[in-house]
Amino acid sequence: MEEECAVVMNRLRDEVRQESPWTMMFADDIVICGECREQVERRRYTLERISLWMRAHQLKLNPSKTELLVIPGDSSPGQDLQITLHDSLLSPSATARNLGVTMDNELSFFPHVANVARSCRFLLYNIRRIRPFLSIQAAQVLVQSLVISRLDYCNSLLAGLPLNAIRPLQMIQNAAARLVFNQPKFSHTTPLLRSLHWLPVAARIRLKTLMLAYKAKNGPAPSYLSDLITSRTAPRCLRSSSTARLVPPSLRLRGKYNSRLFSVLAPRWWNELPLDVRTAESLIIFKRRLKTYLFLKYLN
Repeated sequence: MEEECAVVMNRLRDEVRQESPWTMMFADDIVICGECREQVERRRYTLERISLWMRAHQLKLNPSKTELLVIPGDSSPGQDLQITLHDSLLSPSATARNLGVTMDNELSFFPHVANVARSCRFLLYNIRRIRPFLSIQAAQVLVQSLVISRLDYCNSLLAGLPLNAIRPLQMIQNAAARLVFNQPKFSHTTPLLRSLHWLPVAARIRLKTLMLAYKAKNGPAPSYLSDLITSRTAPRCLRSSSTARLVPPSLRLRGKYNSRLFSVLAPRWWNELPLDVRTAESLIIFKRRLKTYLFLKYLN
């Protein structure tokens, strides 16, 4: 049954990409991307074509679960964009979920951070109820699999955010560390994090971003990431030729969102790494050296 569903959705993907090349499909979710200057009728025609195709294959498109997100949403002319679909009016919304990540129209990720913190607090509450029956090792495994994994999910999207934006996630990690060792609420957490070998949230975000940078530089990263960074090459043989640095971003890239681009942050953070980390022979060695470097930088 799952194979039949995959075949059907793949056919739909091929059908939609004829009209909208920037189409992403995950299981039964469809994400259609486009620029605001594109005609509204073209977006509406694409949705109607999807609906007709699904109806012909005994499927149904639910307009009530169809969301329209315009980025950026602060001063974009597309905020008055409206699309009619089957007598339902689609208006731009403030947030939309995509693969478990709550995207907002200003890319502040405040709603996503709030949702993650809310779900983690609920998990910590339930674990706390059974904490008297758990050993430290069992509590650590349970917290890491249920809570810390949620903090790490798609955390590279939070790269470049100010510390006050990710502070709720750090408070969750602090509460999780106290729960593992059964410590009171206001106890100091740095020794606990060091004992658990947990990097703080800001360091975990940087770790994930630099891991993607290593894959984009040395493989195997998709082309849409590899095209965003460029290795620095010297015109002649110099001592700096073997430092494995990346070309820094242009000084012209200034703005509210440009400072958080992967093409800006990745080279900047990469060039700050020690030489032995940048020149690691494999991804496993790079990750081990990078984690040691970040551990000393944030928890020393």
